[in-house]
Amino acid sequence: MSDSFQGALAGLADIVGDKYVIASGPDQEPYVVDWRGRYHGRAVAVVKPGSTAEVASVVKFCAARRLAIVPQGGNTGMCGAATPDDRAGNVVIRLDRMRAVRDVSPLANTITVEAGCILAEVQNAARDVDRYFPLSLGAEGSCQIGGNISTNAGGTAVLRYGPTRDLVLGLEVVLPDGRVFNGLRALRKDNTGYALKQLFIGAEGTLGIVTAAVLKLFAPPRSSALALLKLQGVEQALEIMQRLRGAVGDRLGSLEIMSRSQIEAIAKTVPHVTISFELTTPWYLIVELTDTLAGVDLSEPLAAVLAEAMEAGLAEDAILASNLAQAKAIWAVRHSVSEGNKRSGYVVSHDSVVPLERQAAFVKNVEARIKAAVPHANVVMHGHIGDGNIHVVALIDRAHCQDPDATAELVAEINEIVDDETAAQGGAISAEHGIGITNRGRLARVADPLDIELMRDIKHLLDPNGLMNPGKIFAAGGVRR
Repeated sequence: MSDSFQGALAGLADIVGDKYVIASGPDQEPYVVDWRGRYHGRAVAVVKPGSTAEVASVVKFCAARRLAIVPQGGNTGMCGAATPDDRAGNVVIRLDRMRAVRDVSPLANTITVEAGCILAEVQNAARDVDRYFPLSLGAEGSCQIGGNISTNAGGTAVLRYGPTRDLVLGLEVVLPDGRVFNGLRALRKDNTGYALKQLFIGAEGTLGIVTAAVLKLFAPPRSSALALLKLQGVEQALEIMQRLRGAVGDRLGSLEIMSRSQIEAIAKTVPHVTISFELTTPWYLIVELTDTLAGVDLSEPLAAVLAEAMEAGLAEDAILASNLAQAKAIWAVRHSVSEGNKRSGYVVSHDSVVPLERQAAFVKNVEARIKAAVPHANVVMHGHIGDGNIHVVALIDRAHCQDPDATAELVAEINEIVDDETAAQGGAISAEHGIGITNRGRLARVADPLDIELMRDIKHLLDPNGLMNPGKIFAAGGVRR
């Protein structure tokens, strides 16, 4: 290690303490590799500050020495946005120590938490005061709320509560020069100029480091009913959704769809998940109704809609969960898609969102085109059909991915098919996973040039030296045109 980097380690240790600075070596491995093992980077140090003031001091220190800064939450993202590149001068800033719940207000229906809080901890803190934080993901036991905010995470409750952006009232953010943006206000109405907090939600750590947030809480669901439907196609799922909305309104909390091939991949590779139903149709739809009133029998209206759907030929079969254990078993299948896909081969995943009316055409066209172009690909799909977000995933046997250049060409071919079909249906290439490294080239290819220009201008304004999470969204060094 060079003398300058050795000096940087000493300076960082002066700010946060020796035990919270991890120098290069085996101990850094969990922080410089993404959870799928797709991206491998390097860092001078991994630093774990314990307060906003320490984050600000670390950022000022790095900015003065032109050291690149890589904010990292739970490192559970899908696009490599939290992974450093292979330059020598990266500093990874982890917020693991910043896990305080600063305030909970049942009166205002808000919770103020530090960015290192695990999502499940936020949910539990809300539950302790008889409130509900609705963001729910498969990685909720390890992902951090700062990362959820920085990627504008979606999850399974978007249909009713919206994505993370809709759940954030206020933010505290350390800017690339070390100044602290104090927008940590729990106001439902604030029309005083530009909504600056929105710049940092979904920015993937490229404009600053989220250190704390005020989040919205809701009355907890006290009654629920869940069913699994077996369907022939996406068209039937959309018709059932329309009927449910007419019959139960906002009680429709979640609507999740999975292809048979997706469930088969889970069944083969995730032994602790039990598939408690026969796979007899191409598609499977999870429907969950919730109500804040206790003792409401939601199974009755759900069963009535499902009976009508089956009579109309929209569903082949329906399994109404009779108890909480059965409902959890069904949700366990849905929450295992990432793990199952990772174990099934080389994963080429997508995060397309298209208008509801175009989902059926999108699914049919994209599957047919991928299979025609890459016959050995196993195309699986899952997603939040109620908000138009269908994840198209091509699983490739790793035997076909030994040559990095050939693999890159294969991935590019599949990506182009998905992106072209997404655009043809009036959609966007990322609904909830973001851009990161994975989708950087795709964004440049499909985005409106004016959109790119405006984003570059904002990046240059806040981070003129391009030190904050370089190589994410834009290529490193590519801040200005």
